[in-house]
Amino acid sequence: MTVPSPVDAHDPIQERLRRWRLVLGGDRADGTGYALSGRDAAMDGTLAALYGKGDRPQPGRGRTAGLGASAPAMARWLGDIRTYFPSSVVQVMQRDAIDRLGLSSLLLEPEMLEAVEPDVHLVGTLLSLSKAMPETTKETARAVVHKVVEDLEKRLAARTRATLTGALDRSARVSRPRPHDVDWNRTIVANLKHYLPEYRTVVPERLIGYGRAARSVRKEVVLCVDQSGSMAASVVYASVFGAVLASLRSISTRLVVFDTTVVDLTDQLDDPVDVLFGTQLGGGTDINRALAYCQSRITRPAETVVVLISDLYEGGIRAEMLGRVAAMKASGVQFVTLLALSDEGAPAYDREHAAALAALGAPAFACTPDLFPAVMAAALEKRPLPVPEPV
Repeated sequence: MTVPSPVDAHDPIQERLRRWRLVLGGDRADGTGYALSGRDAAMDGTLAALYGKGDRPQPGRGRTAGLGASAPAMARWLGDIRTYFPSSVVQVMQRDAIDRLGLSSLLLEPEMLEAVEPDVHLVGTLLSLSKAMPETTKETARAVVHKVVEDLEKRLAARTRATLTGALDRSARVSRPRPHDVDWNRTIVANLKHYLPEYRTVVPERLIGYGRAARSVRKEVVLCVDQSGSMAASVVYASVFGAVLASLRSISTRLVVFDTTVVDLTDQLDDPVDVLFGTQLGGGTDINRALAYCQSRITRPAETVVVLISDLYEGGIRAEMLGRVAAMKASGVQFVTLLALSDEGAPAYDREHAAALAALGAPAFACTPDLFPAVMAAALEKRPLPVPEPV
């Protein structure tokens, strides 16, 4: 016997059965005995097209994969999932469709790109396909990438600028500050020996203050980004942050991407979309070569922060790579290693290399885009990095 649909929204048992039926897919093993109709049946159809078991079809009930390699069918399916699911779920389903059904080639068609929900992972896929992309598709692909980059800048730019501007100001402390520039916390700590118990106050003999931001460049930042296929989301975020950093007059920013070759994209930082289309996702990894290039461009080591963004699967010379990191740190460079710069959890990475870098005083950790401004502020101020607790 089947339970009728639509479900009574006030009946928790029926609602529970409905949800389990949508999750389990309706084959003989699901055990719900629940029949779907209307919107629920249509929603189940979109799930079946992607996650269905095509090897054991159950007429009228079982799920079967139904997207095939048909562009019209895929375009309709993309429209359906946007009707039935929120944007965050749509992005996950799009990603699964590309991975599970091998539909990357369909993204080379303008009609398909116009139907998808843009997100960071889609941008990574488009960049990996950019060399094979026909001219008729490139303009649409660029529009998709531009929308994602614009959304990321709106989300991240203001906070990053505010955080780093404050860090730059604090890093230029002066001993004779103006009243509005006094760092009272540090001033009190430095003058505790002048505490007067009878008045319950501290009489400061030495004021510590923030220096006002200078117009000249005071810090240099080098973003050294691994563009191997597994780092796609990190490349997208690094390009956006590179453009934001480049907009700060007190910071000189250099963006270097690498696989087995090294490409300096600094002159394109005014447009992160140009930066992204200047990358070439995939290929091997030669961290040592990339760090050699970055090291050769450092002129003021004590005022420089190098950020290596890589999963550390080194294809170059390991001993030389670690030697370069040690040499840069010994010269005064602040060295930051990010295993990923993305919203995902802990990535796969080379644990041996990560441990070796930690032993050199350069701990390697994954960083979310929201944490990145705080990491950069700590590096600019030469404070301990806010390394996330391991999960």
